[in-house]
Parts: sequence; C-alpha cells; structure tokens
Amino acid sequence: ILHHAEKDALPFGEEFVTYSRLSAKIDNTALQDGYTLYHHVFFFTSSGKWSVVQQGMNPDTRFARRYHWLGERVEDFTCEPHAGICGIREAEVLNLVARESKPCQEGIVAILGEGFSTARKTVSGVLRHLVLPRRHHIREEDFDLSRMEKTLALLCEQKPGSFLEVLASRGVGPKTLRALALTAEVVLGTPPSYTDPVSFSFAHGGKDGTPFPVDRRVYDATIDFFSQLVGRMRVSVSEKKRMYEQLKLLGGEEGKRWMLWKH
Repeated sequence: ILHHAEKDALPFGEEFVTYSRLSAKIDNTALQDGYTLYHHVFFFTSSGKWSVVQQGMNPDTRFARRYHWLGERVEDFTCEPHAGICGIREAEVLNLVARESKPCQEGIVAILGEGFSTARKTVSGVLRHLVLPRRHHIREEDFDLSRMEKTLALLCEQKPGSFLEVLASRGVGPKTLRALALTAEVVLGTPPSYTDPVSFSFAHGGKDGTPFPVDRRVYDATIDFFSQLVGRMRVSVSEKKRMYEQLKLLGGEEGKRWMLWKH
C-alpha cells in the first residue's frame, strides 16, 4: 500500500495501512464467527476511495466466508462497518461490532480504565468462578490467565479511551476480547451481540444439494443479467466475445441461448 501510494504521490498511504490492519483485526477478532482470515485485498483509488475484500475459512466445516468493506460506507469502524458478508449463517457468533454491542464496548473500556490491579481481579474472578449455562454463546474454555494478565497490563497502561483503541492495541486477540466481553456482560450487565451479521448466502444452491439444490430459474436469470451487462459495456469486440464465452460455460447447453453473439 505504501509503495503504490508513494509511487503515485498520494497523501493517504499511512491512513490506508491503518484501515487495512483494522479491517483484518475486526474480522478476525471483534467478529468471532468461527472463520479465520487467509486472504486480504485492499483496493484504493487516487481520489482516496478504498475498499477491502477478505476471506476466512472455518477449519471444522471447510466452508468459506467473504467480508466486504466499502470506505465511503464506513462511518464507524466499531459499529456495523461491513458493506456485506457472504456465507452460511452460523449459530455461535460473538459480534462486538454490532450496533447492539455499543454498551458492551463501553463496558470493556470502563473495566480497563479501572487500572490493572482492579481489572485483573475483576476479569480473573469471572473466568475462574463463573459457571456458564449450557446454551451460552461464549463457551467455557481454558483461558491462559497469566498470558492474559500481560495483555491486560499493557492495555491498562495505554488507557484506551475507546473500543477502537482497544482493538488497535498489539496483543489483543480473540480470547482477550471474549474474556473482556464476558466480564462486561456479567459484572456490568452489558451483553454483546450474538447475532451473525452475514447478509446473504448462496444465491443459486449447489450441485450437491448443499445448502440447497440449484434453482435453475434464478441461475439462468443471473446469467441473463450479466449477459445484458456485457452487452452495454464499452470494451472491444474481442473482449466482449471473451466474456460471452465465459458466460456460455456457466450456462451449459441451455444457457447458450443467452449468449447469442450479435454482429
């Protein structure tokens, strides 16, 4: 990012690096949906517009999920920042960037603002003695309290004034945020959102019937839409022909009727 920004004499290289890091940190840490990021692309223009497309993989199901960010739509990195998320809806999700999670975010900042000694006692007390109901979204697990105490010490020393500053701090990972969110819920009564923000899933189904059989009518309508879109594009004849051939492959024998080349 810095290389291309400097190459084109753009003044927002450092700013874009921050956006790139934050978007990845949020989708890996603040939004805990069972998917780990393995692909991240940051796009930007000379006029300062930017977007992010990144993809995560669930190691248990082997399903993927894609996260879309559009800079002009991001008003607050910690409140509904995504332009869209594509994947299968999950039941167990911790969404700390949901609008409903704002009180929990404030609770986390308040706990850290009490100083290391008090914050350590509060968090460790919750983690050591709390018995969670079976249906609770945050599972009981073996938190490494000694390692977490080091992170808490660094956070309390930095005195973050906002949840964004908490996220931007080095060493803050998924477990630390889960512990802080759980502590805020139990001690302050400010639970986070457990609703999956995925905005859409597979539109056409799958050939293997997963998550549902292919809807041929919707499939053909989609090919038709892109065929018309290609027809309106201001590109060379050879480029249009290449695109039509690609759509023909998607449409199969029946789909060829959408791809009739008009000279």
